[in-house]
Amino acid sequence: MTQAPSLSLVKRALSAHAAIGLLGGALLYLVCLTGTIVVFYEEFHRIEQQDAPEMAEVDPGAVQRAVEAVLASEAGQTPTTHLYVHIPVADLPRTTITTDTQAVHVDRDGTIAAPEENGWSEFLLALHYTLNLPVLIGITIVGILGVMILALALSGVVAHPRIFRDAFRLRTRSKGGVALADWHNRLSVWTLPFSVAVALTGSIIGLATVTGYGMAAHYYDGDIEALYAPIFGGEAEADPAPAGIPNVAAALRHMQTAYAAVEPTYVIVHDPGTAGQHIQIVAEHSRRLIFGEYYAFDAEGNFEGTAGMADGAIGQQAAASTYNLHFGNYGGLPVKIAYFLFGLALTAICATGTYIWLGKRRRRGLNEPRLLAAWDGVVWGVPIALTATFLARLAMGNGAPFTATFWLLGFAIVIANILLANRYRTRRPLQAAFLLAVIASVAIAL
Repeated sequence: MTQAPSLSLVKRALSAHAAIGLLGGALLYLVCLTGTIVVFYEEFHRIEQQDAPEMAEVDPGAVQRAVEAVLASEAGQTPTTHLYVHIPVADLPRTTITTDTQAVHVDRDGTIAAPEENGWSEFLLALHYTLNLPVLIGITIVGILGVMILALALSGVVAHPRIFRDAFRLRTRSKGGVALADWHNRLSVWTLPFSVAVALTGSIIGLATVTGYGMAAHYYDGDIEALYAPIFGGEAEADPAPAGIPNVAAALRHMQTAYAAVEPTYVIVHDPGTAGQHIQIVAEHSRRLIFGEYYAFDAEGNFEGTAGMADGAIGQQAAASTYNLHFGNYGGLPVKIAYFLFGLALTAICATGTYIWLGKRRRRGLNEPRLLAAWDGVVWGVPIALTATFLARLAMGNGAPFTATFWLLGFAIVIANILLANRYRTRRPLQAAFLLAVIASVAIAL
C-alpha cells in the first residue's frame, strides 16, 4: 500500500513551486523596470559624458576627415569590419565614430575629441536586452518574458469580465487585498494598448534571434545574413584587397540634395580600407514608425539604391517599425515621457500582481513571510542596485563594475530580507534607502 506524502513534504513542494513562480515574476519585473528607464537611453549618454562636443549638424567634409583620422589611428591593427558614424540628431546631438575596437566623439571640424564613455547606459541596455547573459541565451529569455506579459495581459482581461466596466472603480480603503487588486486591474486596463504593443514587439525582437538562427541553419546553410537580406538588404561580396579611404562625404552630400526630406542618423562603412568596401546611410522618415531606410552607396559615394524599409513589402515595413514602437523612439520627448509613465505603470502591475498572489496564499492558510520578504527585496532591491551602479559610474568612472555591483547587491538585499523575515519588516528601510540613493544620484549628476 502506497504511503501518502507527509504534510511537511507537500508544504515544502508548494513553497518550492511558489519560489519558482517568484523567480519568473522577478525577471518580469526587472525587464519592465529596465525597459522603462532605458527609454531615456540617449539622455543618459549626455549625462554620463557632459563635456563631449555637441552640435545640431555636422558638415560632410568634417565627417570624412573624422573617418580618415579614425582609420589612420588603427593602422597596423587588425582591420575593422565595420565603421559606424552617429550623425547628430535632436535626442543625441553628437558625432561619434565606432569601430570594432574603439568609439570616439568627434568635434564639429572633424577632429577626434575624446573616447566615448557611456558604460552605464550600455550596461542598462544590455541588462534589458539580455539580462547580462550571453546574447543568444539572454535575448531568448527576454523574448519569452515578452510572451508571458502578453499572455498575462490578455488572460487578465478574459478572467475579469467586468474589468472595462469597472475601469475607474477604486476601493482604496478596502481590506483583504481588494484595494491592491483594484489598482492592479485599473492600471492593467489603462495601459492595455501599451502593454500589448510593448510585449508583442519585445517578444518579436527577443525571439527573432533564436528563430533566425534556426531558420538560417535549415534553409540557408547557417548563413544568417542571407536570411535577413530580403528584409534589411544584403552585404556586398567581400574583397580583402587593400584600397583607399571610402568617400563618405560624397554619399552624405548626395543625401542632402536628393533626399533632403529625410534625416540621416548613421553612416555604416562595411569592410573599410578593402576593395569590397561600401557605404550605407540610415535615414529617418518623419511621421513614420520605421527606424529608418538604408541608402546604399559604393566606395566612391555613388548611389546604388534603397533596401525598401520605407516603401517595400509590408513585412519589411513592419519589421522596421518594431524597434521604435517598442522603445518609444519616435515623436520626441513627449512620446518618451508617455512611454516612461506607461512603463512605470506596467512595472507596478508586475509588482502588485505578485503581492496579490502572495496575499491569496496567505488567506488560504499558506502564510510564507520569507516569500513576502523575498518579493519586498526584489521590488525595492532592484531599483536600489540599479541606482548604486549609477552612483558607481559617477564615483569610479566608465570602468566601474556595473554588472557585478548590480547582481551582487541585488541578491544580497533579497537574501538579507529573507533572513530577517521573521524578525523585521524591511520594506520601509528599503524604500528610504532607494529615495536617498536617487537624491544622491541627482545631486551628484547635476
